[in-house]
Amino acid sequence: MSDVRILIVDDDEGSQHALQQVLDSEGWRVRVVPFASEALRELARGHWTLVIVNIALADITGPLFTTLKELSQADDLDASQKGLRVLFLVPLLAARWARPVLDKERLPYAMKPLNLNDFLEKVSDLLLEVGALAQPIRDVSVLAVNKEHRPKERSGRDRRNGKMFASREDYTMTEEEIADYEKQEEEERKKSKEEEKKREML
Repeated sequence: MSDVRILIVDDDEGSQHALQQVLDSEGWRVRVVPFASEALRELARGHWTLVIVNIALADITGPLFTTLKELSQADDLDASQKGLRVLFLVPLLAARWARPVLDKERLPYAMKPLNLNDFLEKVSDLLLEVGALAQPIRDVSVLAVNKEHRPKERSGRDRRNGKMFASREDYTMTEEEIADYEKQEEEERKKSKEEEKKREML
């Protein structure tokens, strides 16, 4: 079995299914979590080779972003130990504020919607950097999508139409969907703060 362990941090169901299917097809062990707090627990629990994270969930002022930045930029003191690499996913709505930060910190990222070959090339480069791959992964021009693993369609302009990677037009969101997203984010932040308070009291 492959030693490559990939943690996906994204709350978008379409992205979760698409990324998991693509990475599973390479024989890698993949785990998906939808919240920053869960991702922090997973990072503390075990060794990961690569973390693929939606920058909107990481929150550049939050603990997950800081942790991932430090882990990905740290020099390995022990050459026998594999490091961890991070690939940030940047939705179009977040590009304006996220790209300058990632460029300044020299952190790798890919724009959503993803171009499959470009995405796999970035994943391959990051895994090669930490010695998790002996050679670059194969190029993928066309990927057959199993109907049972296709992302579920959602209402409004966010429909994926069963495609593995959406077009830019398909990836736009309505005002209502953006409001829902922001509400979920706020609820998750409150939940994380409550959990931190409980841990401090123990």
